[in-house]
Amino acid sequence: MNLKKIIPFVATFALALPYPVFADFIFTKENNVNVAISAKEAPVVNTALEIFSRDYSAVFAGKVNISSNAQILIGTLGNGSAAEKGIDHQSIQGLKLHQEGYVIQVKNDKVYILGSDKRGTAYGILELSRRIGVSPWEWWADAKIEQRNAVVLKNGFNLFEHPSVALRGIFINDEDWGLTPWSYLTHEPSKINGQVGPKTNARIFELLLRLRANTFWPPMHEVSVAFYQTPGNKEMADQYGIIMGASHCEPMMRNANTEWKIDGKGNYDFVNNRENVLNFWQDRVTQLKNSDNLYTLGIRGVHDGKMQGANTLQEQKDALVNVLKDQREMITNTLNSNPEKVPQVFIPYKEVLDVYNMGLKIPDDVTLLWCDDNYGYIRHFPNETERKRRGGNGVYYHISYWGRPHDYLWLATNHPAQVYTQMKMAYDKGAKDIWMLNVGDIKPAEYLTELFMDMAWNIDQIKDSKEGLDQHLQNWLSREFGAKNAPELLSVMNEYYRLAYIRKPEFMANTRTEEKDPQFKVVADLPWSEQEIKTRIAQYNVLSDKVITISKLIAPEKQDAWFELVEYPVRSAAEMNKKHLYGQLARHGLAEWTKSDDAFDTIQGLTARYNSLANGKWKNIMNAQPRDLAVFQKVPHHTINKPLTEDKKPLASTNGSDYSSFKGIKPVGHGLGYNRNAISLKKGSTVSYTFKDLNVDLLNIEVSLAPNHPVDDKLIRYEISLDGKSLQVVDYHTVDRNEEWKVNVLRNQAIRVTKAALLKKGGSHVISIKALDEGVVLDQVKVWKREVRE
Repeated sequence: MNLKKIIPFVATFALALPYPVFADFIFTKENNVNVAISAKEAPVVNTALEIFSRDYSAVFAGKVNISSNAQILIGTLGNGSAAEKGIDHQSIQGLKLHQEGYVIQVKNDKVYILGSDKRGTAYGILELSRRIGVSPWEWWADAKIEQRNAVVLKNGFNLFEHPSVALRGIFINDEDWGLTPWSYLTHEPSKINGQVGPKTNARIFELLLRLRANTFWPPMHEVSVAFYQTPGNKEMADQYGIIMGASHCEPMMRNANTEWKIDGKGNYDFVNNRENVLNFWQDRVTQLKNSDNLYTLGIRGVHDGKMQGANTLQEQKDALVNVLKDQREMITNTLNSNPEKVPQVFIPYKEVLDVYNMGLKIPDDVTLLWCDDNYGYIRHFPNETERKRRGGNGVYYHISYWGRPHDYLWLATNHPAQVYTQMKMAYDKGAKDIWMLNVGDIKPAEYLTELFMDMAWNIDQIKDSKEGLDQHLQNWLSREFGAKNAPELLSVMNEYYRLAYIRKPEFMANTRTEEKDPQFKVVADLPWSEQEIKTRIAQYNVLSDKVITISKLIAPEKQDAWFELVEYPVRSAAEMNKKHLYGQLARHGLAEWTKSDDAFDTIQGLTARYNSLANGKWKNIMNAQPRDLAVFQKVPHHTINKPLTEDKKPLASTNGSDYSSFKGIKPVGHGLGYNRNAISLKKGSTVSYTFKDLNVDLLNIEVSLAPNHPVDDKLIRYEISLDGKSLQVVDYHTVDRNEEWKVNVLRNQAIRVTKAALLKKGGSHVISIKALDEGVVLDQVKVWKREVRE
């Protein structure tokens, strides 16, 4: 036996058990493996075994056979399986405490997999796929499965895992330019425009199982045929054990945006057309009575519009009281006489949030799902009263968005540290029951999706630090492109996320969407100096050159995955920046227009290449101009006579992490910020910065922070002091979607300026910043000379 490619398992020991010594369990090339599985297992367990069998064949060129003389024994608690009989009592008692948990043990030269329920068993089976080297993205990102000679599972191996968050899933949204045309034109050709059918959904559901997710909100735009209007979709969800749900504007598993036109009567108006609206909901609830579902309660208008028939907040509250009463009765009469056993969610959003804040009573067993502001900053964290609810709390989070101040539907550039810090805060504040991620079209959001799901599965998997997040990303890159390439790729991806944190590629035209003011509809200068522009172009050129160089080191069989996961997003972001930045210089006579035009052409070429990958597998999936917004077009050629922003330099500047001292709890950095050196300050803690040779009388102290929302729904403040004297208490929270919020989310900074005077010039001066509330993330401090007239 050739053992040159043996991969040892790194065991996670939840229990220390005194097993006798036996030989290790070894999967070997061209050898078949026998599996024992009960006939009582649910469809999802058999589906997971089919997936593993396919993976095993790809890795070892062997088959997985069902046999009573088995080396792998699979079972679910309560089924009386051989697997359950082989697992120790202590582990079984542990499994009984957790939904969707599993135990994998190796003893007596056999592998035992036991799940606490059907999905737990499925995840346990697919853990074997992970450990023989199969990426969850083997199909969705063409992560080629590597053949191996052997993989060793150490005798005594004992892994006990269960999810941190109960319901973990994705929402495919704004699918008009990616997933939907790809599905009905390429992957699953259909004569019905916009049909996303069971073949496509099977691939989505397999990905969810591989990512240890369990919940799915399907596409709901008018361009797409509604999920349940396509034969086979419901059955495919059942086969993969997926818990189907729907977004905040789709109550009772009904996509009103498209289905009301088909099955509804009259207006979608509960107040004035109650009977027909109830019948519309009842038909779907009856259809799904034997499926796993998460029912969204409440009502809004068609496609996320304001609810009809109720104008004032009081009218809306009165309507919602009756809606909730009728929906609960429907669940009780159709699904379970005890409605508390049926998963339900209420999503306070827009006017529904206003009504909730007026005192709308939600049944205590219903989960409250809180939203971010569409740009990755969570608006509300569960308070003490909400944390006590039996139904608990959750979060609906975006890494893709259509709307004001500007869409970002093309490249997935949300900073991993932003995702991590916001979701970790949410979890710590009690949002542990549902995590839903708006992933757009899935591609190219692969890494951020896996990061989110890894956190939802095990909130402690990632160390709470910059090093922890770097390690997670490096492990991911190592799995996909090899350990040798991973360190340099880590620096590439960190720089990619850093530059996009300063400004996303989709925001580079300085335009806005859904604004009445005509100035926001035309491409305009960013408030950057010539030197700042040239520096950013140079940084992106370095990044692109690195990617092009590394691409030559990537194995031929990994080239498609490389292009999808790294080269396309990084180089496209670079070219979008160059297109608009060279355009800005050209408007002022400081560059040739050809450089901007060439960048546009490069993006078109890169996108065409993406859509031709894997012999046309991804044709129609990638669109480099969603909604045909101005930012995606060639930059119009015209000249501007006024000069660019003046290149001003502060007297002194420092990053959040470069403090000279601190009081209280030591600050933590996660790699967030304009230079990846922002710090999270605990409430009551202080950081101090020493500045030397400030030879002026008057100062402006500029403090830049992550534009987080108040954790307590009220204030997010810091106190600033100079040389031990308090200067100001600063509250930087924003109100709803006001202008300051728009500016903040476009630049990922909230900026406040405090005026100060020096009692003595020269020497050392200390600026101190104390967090007065939770959620303060300090990015940069700059000191400017202030003129008397200011």
